[in-house]
Amino acid sequence: MTEDNPAQNTTFASNGGQAHGYLAVPASGSGPGVIVIQEWWGLTDHIVDIADRLAAEGFVALAPDLFGGKTTHDSDEAGKLMSELPVDKAAQDLAGAVDFLLDHEAVTSSKVGAVGFCMGGGFVLMLATQQGDRIGAAVAFYGVGPAVPSQYAGITAAVQGHYGERDDFYPVDDARALEGQIRADSGAAVDVEFFYYPAGHAFHNEENLLGTYDQDSAELAWQRTVGFLKSRLS
Repeated sequence: MTEDNPAQNTTFASNGGQAHGYLAVPASGSGPGVIVIQEWWGLTDHIVDIADRLAAEGFVALAPDLFGGKTTHDSDEAGKLMSELPVDKAAQDLAGAVDFLLDHEAVTSSKVGAVGFCMGGGFVLMLATQQGDRIGAAVAFYGVGPAVPSQYAGITAAVQGHYGERDDFYPVDDARALEGQIRADSGAAVDVEFFYYPAGHAFHNEENLLGTYDQDSAELAWQRTVGFLKSRLS
């Protein structure tokens, strides 16, 4: 957490209950709202850092804790946590996160953005499909997992994707097919742009245990993400 970023752990309403997350507000005190959706490792320091980086760019960033405080650096345990996560419950928490940001006094945008990684990239696409015009921009980094929708007719948000050409978890041919399906299902009115990088899965995560972090690809993808969110949520 940076010194000029008033970040905090927070709670928000979710289907009659309470969900938890990490909230980062820019030094200016206000900005467009963005939801940051975790990888299968949980709400780790890396995801917190993503929220902080977005706050430094002027966004009010909320990272919901979909695993209820559990984190891991073991891939088998991470896979178990992801497989045991009820998709409907996570969807409720993410919908609650949208409500929270749109009602927050620091949020200046009438729509929120969403950015997610790995498992979170799948949830970004699900959230944009379910929440319609409440989502203004959806950014999926190598989205995989049980939340990846089977159709995208409900999307009205602009979509940006970042995928690795050497991804062993989600082959690039599948990513290109996904891009085509989103275009076909959502119609010509929705802007869809996918970028492909000479990198493997989780190339944006400098802490990943796969050895696939790629600094050049990560920096380029981040520049594109920030520019996209600013252009769509301003």
